[in-house]
This record gives sequence, structure tokens and C-alpha cells, in this order.
Amino acid sequence: MFRSGFCTIIGRPNVGKSTFMNSVLDEKVAITSNKPQTTRNKISGILTTKTSQIIFIDTPGIHKPKHKLGTYMTKEAINTLKSVDLILYMVDATESFGKGEAFIVNELNQTKTPVFLLINKVDLIKDFDKLKQIVQSYKSKYPFKGVFTISALKKTNLKRIVKDIEQELPEGPKYYPDEMITDHSDMFLVTEYIREKILNLTRHEIPHSVNCKIDHIERDEKRDGLLNIHASIIVERNSQKGIIIGKGGKMIKRIGTKARQDILNLLGEKIFLDLHVRVVKDWRNKDYHLDDFGYKIDE
Repeated sequence: MFRSGFCTIIGRPNVGKSTFMNSVLDEKVAITSNKPQTTRNKISGILTTKTSQIIFIDTPGIHKPKHKLGTYMTKEAINTLKSVDLILYMVDATESFGKGEAFIVNELNQTKTPVFLLINKVDLIKDFDKLKQIVQSYKSKYPFKGVFTISALKKTNLKRIVKDIEQELPEGPKYYPDEMITDHSDMFLVTEYIREKILNLTRHEIPHSVNCKIDHIERDEKRDGLLNIHASIIVERNSQKGIIIGKGGKMIKRIGTKARQDILNLLGEKIFLDLHVRVVKDWRNKDYHLDDFGYKIDE
């Protein structure tokens, strides 16, 4: 019997959802960083085996919004709960149950979809008695279908989880071809790779204020069909623009160099990456710009 279905991965920011999906797929589908709220859109990752096809949905971290973009991100995550076959609720093994987790558990109580609890980052734990207490505190709050202690980074217990997920899914067809690992376009991934490099190379307010957009793509036949990708890095203030560009253009050059390597691996062909920085004041709170950048705010 062939099984297939959709699994959403939810949790607070920085618990390791994207790392988990990348590790399970053994492919880089979602960008990662040590900054909260790295994931802004739902990202699908497709795992196809001889006996099943599991479509993982990596979601933005659920948090208390401070702007309209934050509202969009939290809604993106919560809206997946009732449209999937299984919920993977991921938490950080180094943190105790708090208000943020209580909010998520309350949302889980609004759905009848089965839930697996994934307690991540156990590789950082030294006090295993405390870990047992944390596990019990979660189990006392909700009747989870399964509880797993894992390390997404070290790939601990991931094979067991995949096996249990497969058994939980219904009999069904292949929704996607065998070779497909995500339903997102290459150009969406290109913008994400650029944003990832900014997240990892900058600090303070920059990561949260940045967005990336492809302006246009053209094939240069005079240079052996070189693919020219022109992209904009969006920031909210002139001071942020200066930081992204850097002294003598050093920072934007570093961003481009690092992003280019990931894009080369993705597309499998030579590219020219042209980056520009634009200031769009308070874009995270303006419906027009959010819609233009692909963050549809429903009233």
C-alpha cells in the first residue's frame, strides 16, 4: 500500500523547523540562520520513497506580531493546521513550557488533526532529568499521538520519525514526480538564498527589515548564454542601506559572492548576480508593498 499526505511543521521561532526539513530531505530547501523569524512563507519539501510521499510544510515561527508582516507570518502557520493530515509540533528542548507554547497548544485544541510532538536540540542537553520534566509538562498539556526527542542538526531519530509519519498517513497517490523536492519556483529560492546570506552576515535590526525581489532575468547570448539575474534588496531606512552596501561596497559583494554559490548549485549553470539596495520605508506595515512582495494580507 502506498501512503501519501501533508505534514505541517509548526512551532515558535528558532526551534529548528527549517533545519529539520532540510535534514529529512537531505537537501537545502528552506534557508536557515540563528535569527528568529527566518522563515516568512510556507515552504514545501517533498520526500518520496518506494512506499510513500510525504509533503512537509515548513511554516513561519508563531510569535506575537509587532507589524503586519508578523501577522501574516503567524496566520500562515496557524492556517495550515486544519488542511493537513498530520501536525508536527516542534519545541526547543532547552526551553520550558511558556506563554508562547500555551498559545500554540490552544490552537491545537481547535483541530482534530493528529499531532506529533518533536522535542528538538537534545544534543544540547546535559541534564536529562530536567528533559524528562519538560517532556512530561508537554504531555500533560495535550494528548499527542507521538512524542520524539530529536536533534535536527545531528539528524538524531529522524529516520524513526519518517517511518512513524508514513504509518500515520492515509493510502494515497503521488502528488508530485519522484524527482521533485519542492513546489516552489527556482526564482523564489534565489531570493531566499540572497536573504539568507544577509541574515547570516548582518545583525541588530537589519535581518528583520530586509526583503529580496527579482527585478528581471535575461539570457546573455553574447556570453555563452550566461544567465543575468538582477535582484533588489529591500530595506526600511537609509542607514540600513548603508550597512548592506558596506564600506566601499564590501558587504554587498560578500552577500553576492556567498549567494551566487548556492544559486549555482540550484540552477546548475553559470550566472551573473546583480544586486541593488532599495529603501521602502516601513514596508512591513504597508499592505501594498506586502502584497507586491508576495505576503498577501487577508482582512
